[in-house]
Amino acid sequence: MTEHDQGHRPARPPADPRASWATWTTQSIISGPGGVTTAEVGPISGDLTVHTTWVDGEARLTVQYTGALDWYTVSGSPVPAADEITARAIHQAMVNGVKAGRGAGAPPPMAS
Repeated sequence: MTEHDQGHRPARPPADPRASWATWTTQSIISGPGGVTTAEVGPISGDLTVHTTWVDGEARLTVQYTGALDWYTVSGSPVPAADEITARAIHQAMVNGVKAGRGAGAPPPMAS
């Protein structure tokens, strides 16, 4: 895009990649009945670990059986997240979803 295309605003430098990602992991969550729905294997339940990575403006949610090697993509992931605070809130909403069960998927996008 040229400066003209941007409404005569000066071009912004790219974001510092060191400041544009974050990650959270919550271990040993006992899922509610029906567990969490994954893209790869469908629902899983039991003692689960949720991992969220915020990168490129989205929260990428994965889940595993606590202590296992394999990670599964939570159904509906990634979720748009404009900033780190929003991504952290999405992670917490996913943790709460695991506790509730009912085939939880990724939470809907949140306003930042």
